[in-house]
Amino acid sequence: MSVSAIVLAAGEGSRMRSSRPKPLHLLCGRPMVMHVIHSLEALQPDRTVVVVGHGAERVTKKVQEQSPDWAHVTFVEQTVQRGTGDAAMVGLSAFPGDDLDDTSTVVVLPGDAPLLSPDTLDQLVATHVANEYAATLITSVLDDPTGYGRVIRQPSKQGDGRVLRIVEQRDANADERAVKEVCTSMYAFRRDLLGPALRRLSPDNAQGEYYLTDVIGTLAAMGHRIGCVQAPAAETQGVNDRWQLALAEREFRHRTNRRHLLNGVTMLDPRQTFIDVTVRLGRDVTLYPGTILQGDTVVGDGCEIGPDTRLVDCTVGDGAVVEHTTGRDAEVGADAHVGPYAFLPPGSSVVSGSSTGAFYTAPGDDH
Repeated sequence: MSVSAIVLAAGEGSRMRSSRPKPLHLLCGRPMVMHVIHSLEALQPDRTVVVVGHGAERVTKKVQEQSPDWAHVTFVEQTVQRGTGDAAMVGLSAFPGDDLDDTSTVVVLPGDAPLLSPDTLDQLVATHVANEYAATLITSVLDDPTGYGRVIRQPSKQGDGRVLRIVEQRDANADERAVKEVCTSMYAFRRDLLGPALRRLSPDNAQGEYYLTDVIGTLAAMGHRIGCVQAPAAETQGVNDRWQLALAEREFRHRTNRRHLLNGVTMLDPRQTFIDVTVRLGRDVTLYPGTILQGDTVVGDGCEIGPDTRLVDCTVGDGAVVEHTTGRDAEVGADAHVGPYAFLPPGSSVVSGSSTGAFYTAPGDDH
């Protein structure tokens, strides 16, 4: 089964009120767009095309630095933002060969939906391929669907009729706005049908843009079958402003802490424990409230960290105790005791088995 992916990461994200490109805002220590790329891991795509636009050079550089080898990432620039349909067409331009003879699967994802799980994406593609759908979309049912495109189905007694089209909020009438099943902008398409459908799009809508959502109506009108995979809102919510970023951060930290707890880490209060997704923890580690572990920090087996300790890009050996300490790019040896109230500057190290005592400042690269 051949699968490729297009990640749409060209938008400016003006509601973030930031000079940083929207795809690069951090979530648990990792840029938002990188969470989207990592969600593709179960699919092992033949290629992942990232469509860049606003801040293209910065986004490209960061994604190149952090992308895993299995993603096979390439880039293409949408020089003028004319909507998601145009962005998808730009993304397809990076694919080799003629789309008319290629029935492989193309997954299209927004670069600002970082909470989607690899399992859900795997289910999307499996459903799409097994049923030979022209397109399959991930939907969610929301109590308040304001702002989302609505999934319009053919009326049926069961309420799960054939998908006819997606209508955006601004173009929906009162009845359509009452629909609570929404399009999440996450799709699987047959490549030989996606390209021709994109070429038929029109900007005749309230925003004057080429909507990728219109591809669903185009394919359905041609008689093609459209599939749906329903996912919880916790996975499909997008990030358009700092408030939504904070909500996504909270959800991702919950998942990250749960994973470590199930792998043998003790947290006295997970709600007051903050761990980046890039951090590695050994077994029988105890984390006290106020612990913040960031970057490429590695903590060995049997360590005690905290309370009120922040370590960034640090290495802590087995059995060490680090309390009330701030450290960056530092090393703590096995069975050492650091703190309370210690400072470990970049390049510093604490010898194995030693104890720093209180109010210790280690000599770093500048000493």
